[in-house]
Amino acid sequence: MKVVFPRMLAPLLAAAGMMLAGGAMAHGTGETVTPNFSRAIPNLPGKSLVAVEVNYAPGGASHPHRHAGSAFIYAYVVSGSIVSKVNDGPERVYKAGESFHEDPGSTHPVSRNASKTKPAKLLAVFVADATDTELTTNLGTHDKKD
Repeated sequence: MKVVFPRMLAPLLAAAGMMLAGGAMAHGTGETVTPNFSRAIPNLPGKSLVAVEVNYAPGGASHPHRHAGSAFIYAYVVSGSIVSKVNDGPERVYKAGESFHEDPGSTHPVSRNASKTKPAKLLAVFVADATDTELTTNLGTHDKKD
């Protein structure tokens, strides 16, 4: 049992760290990111599931950002409408009840509230390596893909 405990403890601590770090994710103007859920996935050793709520004020937006190389993301629009662009794909408007995904290592150059008068909310669910403590980082000019 002593051998199993440390192996199980590391992913749990990493998942807890990701949840606490959720507040440190790429923030833009009029956007707040709140940790919602974090847990190691027992049948996928080394993987964690992390969920965050992204609330956009009217006209709010995220900074262009990149997600961790291991992170698969499912995004669900809870309320309002969100304009999103993943990698080099087209900008698209997602309304409440609609969803999209991002493959591991994706860039997210556009993520914003489609409305200048009503708030919007997005639930982002990450499946990532438990050791990835930074799930989202702002894109600097040197990080942008051509």
